[in-house]
Amino acid sequence: MSPSLRRKGIALKLVNRMEEWFRRNGTEYSYMATELDNKPSLNLFTQKCNYTKFRTPSILVQPVFAHRVKTHRRQITIIELTPPEAETLYRRQLSTTEFFPQDIDRIVENKHNAGTFLAVPTEYSWTDLDRSLSDPPESWAVMSAWNCKEVFKLEIKGASLARSLAAKATRMVDKALPWLRIPSVPDVFRTFWLLFLYGLGGQGQQADKMANVLCGHAHNIAKELGCGVVVTEVASQEPLRSAIPHWKRLSCAEDVWCIKRLVEDYSDGSLGDWSKSPPGLSIFVDPREF
Repeated sequence: MSPSLRRKGIALKLVNRMEEWFRRNGTEYSYMATELDNKPSLNLFTQKCNYTKFRTPSILVQPVFAHRVKTHRRQITIIELTPPEAETLYRRQLSTTEFFPQDIDRIVENKHNAGTFLAVPTEYSWTDLDRSLSDPPESWAVMSAWNCKEVFKLEIKGASLARSLAAKATRMVDKALPWLRIPSVPDVFRTFWLLFLYGLGGQGQQADKMANVLCGHAHNIAKELGCGVVVTEVASQEPLRSAIPHWKRLSCAEDVWCIKRLVEDYSDGSLGDWSKSPPGLSIFVDPREF
């Protein structure tokens, strides 16, 4: 909000008006997301609008380098699933994950979906998804990518000239000597795009290794698409979190989601008030809402 319009109750009126619209359209819950250090926003929603802190996921950001990332193809096979296969796998394996979208078919078929990928051990004889579901490998991981290039653009402003030149130097070295695989800072001081990863899941002792390989594959896709960074959002207790490469300086360790129940009669049934439910290990972040 413009500084000249702050402390005039405008934000509170906007929130109240939106909630009225939500109620008229049958919405049971309203939730918002902000950073932990955004105190004015948190105070507005929790103190004045009666929202409660609900979840604290992490936004993990990895730069896209000039070189390609190794994906250990000798040990792990990456299979690109068709939209129907992706839908089937997600409904069969991740449908109980919190925030799982019931219209997952529309997401994986969306033009912005850059693919759904399954990682399995190379020695596993892959034939089709049905066989994989009935006789799964000991370890596997799945992940989808969402191309935000046509949706929105980002830019980091306020960087000093010295920092901009230092970042440019890392890119020049990485581009000139890609075989050294030197991490480089993308040109985020001008307009750039991102590739968003969602639907991360897996099982088995090697699931974290599989997930890490999928992240590397996503990095290479982002490089081909001309994206500056790869981003994902995961629950604070996500079992595969340690497998996701990211830079702490670019990431948000603790995002804050706040929620409010808007109606007295709700459809949760025996679950009761969702705003009071304990967090699960994982969340499914709808890429359309990122």
